[in-house]
Amino acid sequence: MREHAKPLPSYLVGRYRGWHATSYTENRAWYRRLAEEGQRPRSMIIACCDSRVHVTSMFGADQGEFFIHRNIANLVPQFTPDGDHHGTSAAVEYAVKNLRVAHMIVLGHSSCGGVEGCHAMCSGQAPELEEKTSFTGAWLNLLRPGYERVTERNPADPVTELEREAVKVSLENLMTFPFVREALDDDRMTLHGLRHDISEGLLEQYDSATDRFETI
Repeated sequence: MREHAKPLPSYLVGRYRGWHATSYTENRAWYRRLAEEGQRPRSMIIACCDSRVHVTSMFGADQGEFFIHRNIANLVPQFTPDGDHHGTSAAVEYAVKNLRVAHMIVLGHSSCGGVEGCHAMCSGQAPELEEKTSFTGAWLNLLRPGYERVTERNPADPVTELEREAVKVSLENLMTFPFVREALDDDRMTLHGLRHDISEGLLEQYDSATDRFETI
């Protein structure tokens, strides 16, 4: 299988060399300290894979500040200790138990292709996602409870509402992890839900007391 791996595209090589000659060289001591002392991120951010969601740029973060996990539609499954492969759950476990992050943030966004796919699948418009061979469809099925809630409310813009539900579903599922609930109960960690509007550059914050998203 090794013959399938090709050299890195030249434009990426050029960018890497530029970074190494400037940012790395100017901050060499900091990078070496990170390597020697390990990471101590203050927050974990669970975001979408979407390339338009630039987490570190949005919050002006430096290397070592955020422990970031990305997946389709920023979803978190329920706590399911069945011995199977659970990448997102493993990342959450490591962040809470090993890194002991102070904040856990679920970050959704506008124009999310995963959320749009879930809406299409649940409304019967994307039968290909319902095939057993679809990894994407199986993953997006985590958001089906959110789709059902949106359908009951019948809003004018159901996809945008489902983007917010993706954040809420993930927050709800995080609470099924015993070690997450323990960290919250002990005031060792706080939980946050956000939605980023890419076009307008806005950030909404979820308030569980009012069950609403408010613009920051």
